[in-house]
Amino acid sequence: MAHTAQNQASRKKGKKVTIENFYGRSNQGKEEKEDETQTKSKHASQNGNYPQALEELKLELTQKMENFWKEKWEKEISSLRDKTSQLEKELEASNRMADKAEKQNQSLTTRIKQLEDSELAKQQELIKQSQKINELEENIKYLTEKVTDQENRGRRDHMRIIDLPEKPEINKNLDAILQAIIEENCPHVLEQGGKIEIERVHRTPSILNPQKTTPRNVIAKFKSFQEKEKILQEAKKRSFRYRGAPIRITHDLAANTLRDHKAWNTIIRKARELGLQVRINYLAKLTIYFQGKIWTFNKIEDFQAFAKKRPELSGKFDIQSQKARETGKGKYERKGKEDKSYLFL
Repeated sequence: MAHTAQNQASRKKGKKVTIENFYGRSNQGKEEKEDETQTKSKHASQNGNYPQALEELKLELTQKMENFWKEKWEKEISSLRDKTSQLEKELEASNRMADKAEKQNQSLTTRIKQLEDSELAKQQELIKQSQKINELEENIKYLTEKVTDQENRGRRDHMRIIDLPEKPEINKNLDAILQAIIEENCPHVLEQGGKIEIERVHRTPSILNPQKTTPRNVIAKFKSFQEKEKILQEAKKRSFRYRGAPIRITHDLAANTLRDHKAWNTIIRKARELGLQVRINYLAKLTIYFQGKIWTFNKIEDFQAFAKKRPELSGKFDIQSQKARETGKGKYERKGKEDKSYLFL
């Protein structure tokens, strides 16, 4: 029997192991190896060769462990290769996106630089234009003042008559009417011949506006500047009349100067309410008698700065607030005339 077992073991030991047996039929190969190992171990144990049996078991265990880890690491490596391939693709796509973003960034940087250069050039050009505009404004202001001064000088012989009734019989004989006004109000300024020489006299504007209810002003040009001044001096002393109706006599000034005169009206009215002596000088200067001195102002701002420094006048010449109150009062008055309710007057 021992001889038979040895023959079987030798036949099994001499059996050829192929790739098909190991990989293609792995389970069968494993079973045959296990049978062979068990047979060897059994044969060795039966013969009492325990060290050899132990060594064969160690070899078997080692082989199984190698096969186990080989299969496990092959799976892990395959999975890692797949992940690596996927990461490489993602990295490649990311690099493409980064390149595209970099190109876009460079393009935007170039455009921003161009815009900054363009904006800087525009700012410099704007500064130049502002300087030119300031120079032009100064020139316009200077020329406007010169033209206004020339126009006022050209009107030195003119006199303006305001509130003279608008009637056909008056308009046809304005020269005679002016002589009658002088005879009625200041006859002592007439010349020895009893008549003042007038170059021309007319209504202004030349066309009657039917929507305007007040009469047009009358402009008279005297041949003598001194005679006109005498009449104006008398007009400052007393109120002139024509056949009992009040009229006003004043300088004939340029439109810009008249606007400057009108701007002083609020201050003049308030000053007179306070009992101050105030008047407008030629061309549009304000003269006020205050604390025993005569003060002259060319601009409203100069007078306001003067009033703020005097406790007696401070806060009493705030033109904007006064205009707001007058505007509001005017609205309520117009409303009262329309609906006959005077609740806010």
